[in-house]
Amino acid sequence: MKYSLTIILLLFVATVFAQSDAKSNKLVQLSGIITDVDSNVVVPYVTITNLSVKEQKYAANYQGYYSFIAHPGDTVVFSAVGFTSKTLILPTEIAEHKYTAMIKLKSEVVYLRAVRVNPWATVEEFNKDFLSMKVADDDMAIAKRNVSPKALRGMIATLPRDGQEISNGNYRYNFDRMMNVNMRQTNPLLNPFAWGKLMQTIFSGDKLRSEDQ
Repeated sequence: MKYSLTIILLLFVATVFAQSDAKSNKLVQLSGIITDVDSNVVVPYVTITNLSVKEQKYAANYQGYYSFIAHPGDTVVFSAVGFTSKTLILPTEIAEHKYTAMIKLKSEVVYLRAVRVNPWATVEEFNKDFLSMKVADDDMAIAKRNVSPKALRGMIATLPRDGQEISNGNYRYNFDRMMNVNMRQTNPLLNPFAWGKLMQTIFSGDKLRSEDQ
């Protein structure tokens, strides 16, 4: 009887350990999408660390999607540059062999100390540069210098014409052509009256020369 109770107790303990071992060896497909908690925009290339399995590391793709094999009860950490890390603990009881978790990371705000840059190493250098500094002219002096004849001639010589100036010039040219269309001067070589006047001038000159002789 004593040996029978011992054997029953051993079988019970072995059954319990077998069930617990079966639960610990169960594998699940952990997958999901990682997004920003404020804008719901996907966070790409997030590093995923499984702390329960020798800190195995995985990575999400550029669309924020991740998928890898884990165990029920594993502790998984999601980390990315510029975001606060988030820890996910899988449930110990998972009915199916897959588990989906939508992860939302929060942007990490880092406040940096203000940096004030001084271009002068010492007060003496500042005083020297301040005393040698050239004070700019007032607004009236600048305006007079900009509209001086010398400045205007320089701008005329260097500045290219803009579209409005070219358009105004073309308009004036076309307007002058339209107004003077009936006032075109003909070529004198094609005018018979001009040829007659020229011949008359030549004959008159010859007649004067013959009279002088």
